[in-house]
Amino acid sequence: MFKREELIPSAEEILERLPLPAPLKAVKAERDRLAAEVIRGETDKLLLIVGPCSAHESKPVLDYVERLGKLNERVKEKIVLVPRIYTNKPRTKGVGYKGMFTQPDPRCREDILKGILTIRQLHIDAIGASGLSAADEMLYPENYAYVEDLLTYIAIGARSSENQMHRLVASGIELPVGIKNPMSGSIPVLLNSIYAAQSGGQVFKYQNWQVRTTGNELAHAVLRGAVDGYGNDIPNFHYETVMKVIEGYSKTGLKHPAIVIDANHSNSGKQFKQQIRIVEEVLGNRLYDKDFKQYVKGFMIESFIEEGNQKEDVVYGKSITDPCLGWADTERLVLDIAEKV
Repeated sequence: MFKREELIPSAEEILERLPLPAPLKAVKAERDRLAAEVIRGETDKLLLIVGPCSAHESKPVLDYVERLGKLNERVKEKIVLVPRIYTNKPRTKGVGYKGMFTQPDPRCREDILKGILTIRQLHIDAIGASGLSAADEMLYPENYAYVEDLLTYIAIGARSSENQMHRLVASGIELPVGIKNPMSGSIPVLLNSIYAAQSGGQVFKYQNWQVRTTGNELAHAVLRGAVDGYGNDIPNFHYETVMKVIEGYSKTGLKHPAIVIDANHSNSGKQFKQQIRIVEEVLGNRLYDKDFKQYVKGFMIESFIEEGNQKEDVVYGKSITDPCLGWADTERLVLDIAEKV
């Protein structure tokens, strides 16, 4: 049974209560344009989604994003930087810390209304401090409406890519939506998900409305590695694997075929330092093969101020979920990427 605890206001009420200021709307619109240009192939810039595995406290996240804003000034001719501010955390076994949306303070009990207001303020402050609008994972499609005016990039995770509601909501979004391959690694399933997200005329119930979508031509593939039946990680960032994805893409007729490589998760086996090697290998393959370069348009990198992770929030700027690169390695890697684009 469900025990009702608190009535949550509608998304419209929340957006009216805590709106994105007009000057920051203009900043976000420009960042949206730049990210969309990469997916459409209208620029040779790379899209780089980089930041903590999950945002668990506002102050270090803002600190980190301000650093990204300064770094952006050095690489903006080659890279479109999008901070990763993930406020919903998927759990393999369904239990544990589920992100700021649900639990704005990981040391306290769940408080969703406070969480919604906290993450909206975090996103607003981050845009103001850095000039960069962020990416987040659409873990729960119903929650997207509470942040839809704040994000430049939306990710759909491996556990969600086969879910019908995720596909339907993605088809109504007008921003880049990166759909990860499912945990099985199935590329046909991934391409079917992208097809559904790009298809217009989808009719369903969303936020108490019957809606009809126009289709999202910016939906694209994210390769994050797979997990076999025994729990072993299987990377899919290598040249041969990516070329098979490109071959599958070429048979679909999908618009703006694009691939983003997730350098962590099953591609790295969550060995966070391996992200550097993975990015370097993929950059080399882009130089080697023009088709590879045409399709592979960006990276996802997990990074925070301090490297690694911790079980509890003791060390400032250190992940309490998956381990991340530290800032020094991140800065070097981003500058290296800019040199090799």
